[in-house]
Amino acid sequence: MLQALVDANMVLCLHIGGAWDIVTLAPEAPIDHMIVIPSQITMLTAQDLLFGPTLRKFPGLRVALSEGGIGWIPFYLERVDRHFKNQSWIDNSFGDGKLPSDVFREHFLACFITDPSGLKLRDDIGLEVIAWECDYPHTDTTWPESPEFMWNELQRAECRDDEIHKITWENACRFFDWDPFQHIAQEQATVGALRALAQDVDTTRMPRAEWKRRNEAAGIGVF
Repeated sequence: MLQALVDANMVLCLHIGGAWDIVTLAPEAPIDHMIVIPSQITMLTAQDLLFGPTLRKFPGLRVALSEGGIGWIPFYLERVDRHFKNQSWIDNSFGDGKLPSDVFREHFLACFITDPSGLKLRDDIGLEVIAWECDYPHTDTTWPESPEFMWNELQRAECRDDEIHKITWENACRFFDWDPFQHIAQEQATVGALRALAQDVDTTRMPRAEWKRRNEAAGIGVF
């Protein structure tokens, strides 16, 4: 069954990566660690998948890295390509004439919430493997101003309209082989149109004191 799903271009979605078990944090480590370092954890996951047997065994498998950011990717791809060329004695292979970075771009979709540095390096990353997300309803989200927040970030990076379309929806739709416009007309799926349909939704931000009270009542962030 698994082989059949993979042969059908199954997408494996990894939320902040699957490498937490190999990272040992101090017992008194603050909750900040869980929010700040997912990109480093995601890089470990990408390394494990890229150099391990998984993608070789299941060449049709695709992997979406959620919340891992994208700013780390140029450095990582430069590093693995250099390693592959420099350490030829290991006799590793990524396919005829392929570099590790080629295989990464064939199999991975990298998702980010906010990443100004990564957007500036989008050509080094590979525009086709970048996708934006808003992380609602977690505390790392930019909601309810996500469209405005992302727009400003895209403008600062001087992204063209075609690049913006790829980053904000086209790449994700292609990667997951999903056509949203089978369910809603494209002109009804704009930010303005969707907001007009949700006038009854309360987007008021919860006061920090109330957020803290609820977290502490649930035993979150209490040491």
